[in-house]
Amino acid sequence: MRRTIFTAEHELFRGTARTYYQRECAPYAEQWEHEGQVSREAWAAAGKAGLIGWQFPEEYGGQGLWDFRYNAIMAEEMHATSSVGIGLGLQNDVIPPYLMRLTTPEQKARWLPGVISGETICALALSEPGAGSDLKNIRTTALRDGDTWVIDGSKTFITNGILADLVIVACKTDPDAGHKGISLIVVERGTEGFERGRKLDKVGMKAQDTAELFFHGVRVPAENLIGQEGRGFYHMMGNLPTERLAIAVAALASAERAFELALEYAKTRTAFGRPIGEFQANRFALADIRAQLNAARVYLDGCIMALVEGELTADEAAAAKYWTTEMGWQAIDRCMQLFGGYGYVNEYEIARIWRDSRVQRVFGGTSEIMQEIIGRSLGL
Repeated sequence: MRRTIFTAEHELFRGTARTYYQRECAPYAEQWEHEGQVSREAWAAAGKAGLIGWQFPEEYGGQGLWDFRYNAIMAEEMHATSSVGIGLGLQNDVIPPYLMRLTTPEQKARWLPGVISGETICALALSEPGAGSDLKNIRTTALRDGDTWVIDGSKTFITNGILADLVIVACKTDPDAGHKGISLIVVERGTEGFERGRKLDKVGMKAQDTAELFFHGVRVPAENLIGQEGRGFYHMMGNLPTERLAIAVAALASAERAFELALEYAKTRTAFGRPIGEFQANRFALADIRAQLNAARVYLDGCIMALVEGELTADEAAAAKYWTTEMGWQAIDRCMQLFGGYGYVNEYEIARIWRDSRVQRVFGGTSEIMQEIIGRSLGL
C-alpha cells in the first residue's frame, strides 16, 4: 500500500540505510550467526554513515533529528535485508531518551560522541533472573559510599551485553522504598568488579549477543547517576512506549519479509505439475496474510505519527506491540509452512525469520503484560 508518512528526506535516509545493510551486514550474516555476535567494524560503519544517534545535537556529532520515522526506516530496512541481526535498534530506539533527557551537559560530552560514532556500544540492564517484566522487584543494589556508588547484583537477557562499553543499570538505591527506590546508574567497560557471564544460547536472534552481567562491589563515580535518584522506575516507564512501538515496527517488517519470500516461493516451486501458489489453499492463505499486513501497515503508520506528534499513549503502544507481534508470528508461521521441509532448514532465510520473530511476543513486556495494560486502560 502507498504510504504517506515519509518525506523526501526520509527516503534519502532509507537509501543510505539499505546500502549500509547490504554492504556492511548482509555478507556477514551467516558468520555473525555462527559467532554469536556482530563485528565492531559494522558498528563503526553505521556511525560513519550517520545511522546511529541522529537524534542527538550536532555539537556531539548527531543531526538533531528527533523523529521516530527514521527509527522505523532503520528497522524496516534491516528486516528487508536478510534480518542481519545487528543491535542498532537498542542503540537508536531505546537508549537515546535516557542519554538525552536524563543526562547532564558533562555526561553528554563524555558519552555521546562515542555513542554516535559507533565506537561506544550501549546496553540497558533492567531484567534480572527473578524480575523480568516486573521491574519493581529488581534486587541489584547501589549504595552510596562517599563520592561513589557501590553496585552489587546481576542482570540477565541483556542485549549487546558482551559488546557493550556503556551499560545503564537499574539499581535499588533505597532497598526499602519499593519502586520509589530505583535509580539508573551508568557502568563503563573495564570497571573493576563488572563481569560478563554467559553469552546466552538463544533459539533465535543468534547474531545479536545477549548476556548475563554481574556486579561485585562495582564502584562508579557518583556523577554516573542519570536522571533523579529514586525516580528510575518512572524514567523507565516513560521510555517504554517508544521501545514497544519499535518492537511493533520490527514485527511487521519481519512478517512482510516472510510474505515476500513465501510469495516468490509459491510462484516458482512446483508440485503436481504446477506452481504451489495455484492451489486454492495456498492462494487463499497468501491472500489472507496480504490483507492482514495491509491493515497492520495502516494501523502502525498511524501509531508512528502519533508518537512523532507526541500523542501516543502507553496503552496505545502496548496495543500496537501486542497486535503486531501476535499477528506477525501467525503470518510468519504460515509463510514457513508453504516451504514444506525446506522451511525448517537453517540455510533458508524463512527459517531464521521464524526463529528470530518468536521472541517479539516476549521482550519489551510479554503479550500477557500488554493485555494487562490494555485491560487496565479500559477501567477493568
